[in-house]
Amino acid sequence: MTEGIFAGRTGLVTGGGRGIGRAICQMLAENGAKVAINFQRNQAAAQETLALLAECGAEAILVQADVASETDVERMVEEIGAQFGSVDLLVNNAGIATSAEHGEFGFAEWQRMFAVNVDGPFLTTWAVKNQMIAQRFGRIVNISSLAAIQLKRNMIHYATTKAAVVAFTRHTAHAFAEHNVHVNCLAPGLIDTDLARSANPDMVEQLIANTPMGRMGTPNEMAAVVKFLLSEESSFITGQTIAACGGRT
Repeated sequence: MTEGIFAGRTGLVTGGGRGIGRAICQMLAENGAKVAINFQRNQAAAQETLALLAECGAEAILVQADVASETDVERMVEEIGAQFGSVDLLVNNAGIATSAEHGEFGFAEWQRMFAVNVDGPFLTTWAVKNQMIAQRFGRIVNISSLAAIQLKRNMIHYATTKAAVVAFTRHTAHAFAEHNVHVNCLAPGLIDTDLARSANPDMVEQLIANTPMGRMGTPNEMAAVVKFLLSEESSFITGQTIAACGGRT
């Protein structure tokens, strides 16, 4: 595939095997990008994503890595470079989420949440930023959460990491702006993914009831926002966080 707004570009999507990540991979492929689909453990889901991209004629590869591991991330970017060249479009989507009352989690859980949700975007961004700066082009979208900007019960550790992603976005955007490297952030509300479907049904229904649009969002709707932020349609936007949450904030 050579046509599309991302033709000639290489995109890396962390946590691209399912949910929002899969939808973003499909969006990139449908718009002409070469796509590197990162996964950590669920290779079967990543293979499904790869097959979907092959259906639209896209060039795509799987790259296994734990985004919380500097060694893994460096190896992953080297693998992408060997096959596709430098990463032009980065979506830091990989993350973990749990809810727990303050007495139900400790420092180990706090550290793991930060390792994936904060160290992950840092390590991946640092692994590609010098290439982007050298070529004077790069587009980065970090996936945060509505929990970063609106109070959510029993999510102290998760919400804190996602707020850190918002701050990371703002400050890297400022640092990279002069090099034509833009960094923005998407903060999804309740989205219809495996994670949402596995949650407490009563909690999900309550969240839907508190959403003015009266429904969950879809992964494709999140991918559409990411498409805008990666494209030249957002050429004068950097350092921003867009909440896509059906009006909850």
